[in-house]
Amino acid sequence: MSQPAYRLFNVELKRREQLSPALTRFVFGGPEVAEMKTLAADQRIKIFFPDASGQPPSLPGGSEWYQAYRSVEPARRPPMRTYTIRALRAEQEEVDVEFVLHGENGPASAWATHARIGDRLQLAAPNRQYGDDPGGYEWKPPAGVRHILLIADETALPAVAGILEELAGETEPPVVEAFLEVPGEADILDLPAIPAARLHWLPRHQAGIHSRNGERMIEAARQARLPEREVAGGAAQELEDIDIDEEILWELASPESGSFYAWVAGESAAVMAIRRYLVQERGIDKRHLTLMGYWRLG
Repeated sequence: MSQPAYRLFNVELKRREQLSPALTRFVFGGPEVAEMKTLAADQRIKIFFPDASGQPPSLPGGSEWYQAYRSVEPARRPPMRTYTIRALRAEQEEVDVEFVLHGENGPASAWATHARIGDRLQLAAPNRQYGDDPGGYEWKPPAGVRHILLIADETALPAVAGILEELAGETEPPVVEAFLEVPGEADILDLPAIPAARLHWLPRHQAGIHSRNGERMIEAARQARLPEREVAGGAAQELEDIDIDEEILWELASPESGSFYAWVAGESAAVMAIRRYLVQERGIDKRHLTLMGYWRLG
């Protein structure tokens, strides 16, 4: 019997660590985690939360987990949300996932606000027994890349932290410029240092500044030092119109996109504005850009 690319994992909460006022790390564990794998710093997983009555998720495992999820009547279906694996220690049967806390206005944040050690959840994640690439990640810088631009808000901060850790471990890391929008100054984290990196923290709320979600990300795109000679042809390109209220903005760089690579993730309207600026105003080839609307304000 062939192995599924993704499978369900039954886990329980082992530890929680408050990284900042907005960000909490949850350490999940269980024997099944030994069969999990991750391939990139932005590896996506699905987390299933307790239903409206408070019952923990109990979907059957196997390759038909998504069909099983869809077959549950909506009123009893466990809420499902997408998260990033921050760290996987399969030999220790532990996986770290970081949550942005924003009160009780959604099932994930509400669960995270009240979570207790021992709480049980289910995760759909890559299966170690699957021999091929299961996908579910977009951090794919081309070989030989020499200049990387990262723009993200707090929802993509776990992925960016993993990306910086990966780059810091390279013998000759590329030049990196990273702009990270966070709610406040207390949400600035101690991230890995890279010799040729410029890391800019962009709190929305600080002395004299109160910005809307995504506003500082857009400003950052205009401030970024772009390697014009390598990426700009000077001519604006046509862009397909995307209705971000109806569709997910999710455009990926081409694998052969050369010496420059941009990875942009966060609120959809902000990512859309950055897309227009980089491509139509700066003339950057779309093949250099990975643009992802992780969430939509409102």
